[in-house]
Amino acid sequence: MKIIDKLNHAKSEMSKQKALYQPTAFWADASEQIARELVDAGIDQFRRTPTALGYFVPNYSGSASGISPEQADVLRTTLQGNFPNAKKAQLALEHFLSGAQAALADYRVLIAGDNHHQLPWLHTFSESTYGHPLEQFEWSGKRYSRSALNYLLGLSLLKRHLHDDIPRCVLEIGGGFGTLGEIWSQSGVPDWQYIDIDITPTQLVAEQYLKAAIGPHQVSGFEEFPQIGEVPLGSLKQAAVLCPWQIEQLVGEVDLFVNFISFQEMEPDVVDNYLHHVNRLEARWILLRNLREGKPLKKPGHPGVKTPIKTGDYVTMLHNYELVDSNVHPFGFQTVDGFHSELLLFKRKSV
Repeated sequence: MKIIDKLNHAKSEMSKQKALYQPTAFWADASEQIARELVDAGIDQFRRTPTALGYFVPNYSGSASGISPEQADVLRTTLQGNFPNAKKAQLALEHFLSGAQAALADYRVLIAGDNHHQLPWLHTFSESTYGHPLEQFEWSGKRYSRSALNYLLGLSLLKRHLHDDIPRCVLEIGGGFGTLGEIWSQSGVPDWQYIDIDITPTQLVAEQYLKAAIGPHQVSGFEEFPQIGEVPLGSLKQAAVLCPWQIEQLVGEVDLFVNFISFQEMEPDVVDNYLHHVNRLEARWILLRNLREGKPLKKPGHPGVKTPIKTGDYVTMLHNYELVDSNVHPFGFQTVDGFHSELLLFKRKSV
């Protein structure tokens, strides 16, 4: 099936669902633009399409660094023009502008913070090049992107609390292009399983990425499952990418639920509904990354949310869970203008 046909099929099915499973205000326009860019460029180029880069393919360089490409060019030209022989200064500037300096800082935290003797293995991970990434770094023969390092740092925090309780089945909502599934496939966890639930077209990107990264026969998409009736977790392949409404069909128990950044782009009622199902599936651990101050409000011409999600909202929604850790430094992130991307770790209360 051609990409445009797969997109149209998924969009048609999504349009029939309740509002809780439709793209929220933050994503409504972007999802349409991403779909158009994927059709034009091809899914195998998704890591360099403009809207994807702004929404679910995070980089260290460019606008994410606080310096636009145009401003970066001015800095390079100014330094080279005024100090043409200052080679070390030029290398230092390029190390910063390319994102390599920030990426190396995260990698150093990963190496220092991860226990190499405890599952899940994180030190063995190396990222696929599928999607033709604009930004990917290599250390010790292994490849990393910002998406990969974000997850690896969060999992480093999780491992500090797991002890002998090693999660096998991982459920994620809003999994971007499937990075966590790729990490879990290399984690050394026996009988691992990864389920990603996301809106169209991101779910299609994640499905294709995981098929390229871990093998097409280990990954299934939403079209392979019945539209009605229960779907036992044990009936899924090792990796599965489903659409939002299909979470209602899942039955079984999840060991770990993860959401990185995408809940902060949703409205509270949508998040509350998803967390209801996470509780229904009896996840033992919940690992979140959320902007402590909440996403900006939606304004004409600028993406945003109607009502920001903040730390206290999760505590209220997750009444069957206790907050066991929160972290901005070193495993989360603080922006230069003072916003806090905070990791939150919850554990299910004993019954």
